Amino acid sequence: MGERTEPRTLQHLLDSVPNIVDHLYRNPKGQWLARRHPPHLLPPEFTNWREEQQAWRETVALYDQSYHMTMTYVRGPDAIRLFSYLGVNRFAKFGPGKARHLVACSPRGHVIGDGVLYCLHPEEVVLVGGAAPHNWVEFHAQTGGWKVSVERDESYIQNPTGRRTVYRYQLEGPRAPALMECLNRGPLPELRPFQIAPLRIAGHTVWALRHTMAGGPGFELFGPWEEGPAVREAILEAGKAFDLRQVGTLAYFTTGVDLGWIPRSLPAIYTGEELRAFREWLPATSGEATWSLGGSFYSSNIEDYYLTPWELGYGHLIHLDHEFVGREALARMALQPHRRKVTLVWDAEDVAEVLTSFLRPGLPARYLDLPLPTYAVWQYDAVFDEHETLIGISTYVAYSWNERALLSLAVVSSEFAEPGKRVTVVWGEPEGGAKSRPWLEPHRQVRIRATVAPAPINPLARGHPSAARR
Repeated sequence: MGERTEPRTLQHLLDSVPNIVDHLYRNPKGQWLARRHPPHLLPPEFTNWREEQQAWRETVALYDQSYHMTMTYVRGPDAIRLFSYLGVNRFAKFGPGKARHLVACSPRGHVIGDGVLYCLHPEEVVLVGGAAPHNWVEFHAQTGGWKVSVERDESYIQNPTGRRTVYRYQLEGPRAPALMECLNRGPLPELRPFQIAPLRIAGHTVWALRHTMAGGPGFELFGPWEEGPAVREAILEAGKAFDLRQVGTLAYFTTGVDLGWIPRSLPAIYTGEELRAFREWLPATSGEATWSLGGSFYSSNIEDYYLTPWELGYGHLIHLDHEFVGREALARMALQPHRRKVTLVWDAEDVAEVLTSFLRPGLPARYLDLPLPTYAVWQYDAVFDEHETLIGISTYVAYSWNERALLSLAVVSSEFAEPGKRVTVVWGEPEGGAKSRPWLEPHRQVRIRATVAPAPINPLARGHPSAARR
């Protein structure tokens, strides 16, 4: 017999495993948070994650986003046209001084990924995001005949240079505007959401984006990597008068539940002959092949994990006035009913039962690691109605000190999307987690009752035009 050949591409992997769902279930779990930040530079907590969460609702919080997100620079005369071809968004007025929430879909209309685009200079657009469709963009840039070049700035942990091209900070909370005026030594320029303008902080030019991460007043600040420490020190010094709190990684990754943003849905790339060329281009070492799938919802059909823009709350971003990948499919889907995104507030009594199961003999429930019980990159937990009918999936789970509740973002049938509806989330994987060995401990599935609430749950975020995150 010949030696076993390791898969070289995603397509090679698909051809070599019995089922891609089971393969993704077996990928490492519970380590994605640790892999995204260097703890010696950005710790899990600066003080404690509870009061760090409170800061973005009550005073002002400082997030350091310099490390965990990949940046893809696309330069050339076709840069904006390329993103217009790949995004469902309208790009007619996009250009220098603006940002945009990019949503990219497959030819069949399912979401591949989303991220934020930045444009500071003509013929240069930067895609920023952790699970954004960087590979999808680079594939088309290289193979589609576009007049562009591509440069990748990988996340800090994956970056062999030990540096990034830019630092990236965020100030957010009721006192953020006053702190920003103090740093700018005067009134701020009039900025609409997703507009960018230069400021002066600590003697350096700093680009400011009007943007929110958790729903409150917010500004993202960025500039050349080498100038980051000086700008950060100026923020910390001025922030003393505003009760500024630095936010560590534990609290930072819970902002999505406040804003109602589902940070990672499984990319719709594993099926369809029209995507074979992309899968043959994509290496088997990519995140699309090595990241983990998990949760109580299980189907052997990978397409059951695909989501549409409407299900993720992006239906308002679709504009059919230009040609783009997936346009025809989305035009047909627009006439159909859609599941809706909601927040689920998990019942305190049922959550307490899960927590106390760790303190008693016998097989416990799946461990709840606060404040972020989400353990798989792509988390899909089953949601049922009172008749045990499957009505949707629960995705991102986080504990909110502000709400004093365990919350999850879910996609459910429209008739169950009204606030106050009662549903049940199944916590724990099929077969006691056997599909995810050795990454998960043996456990039993439990049913947790939950109440439907709006997404976003933060009242400041509802209807906020910049409530689109990476």
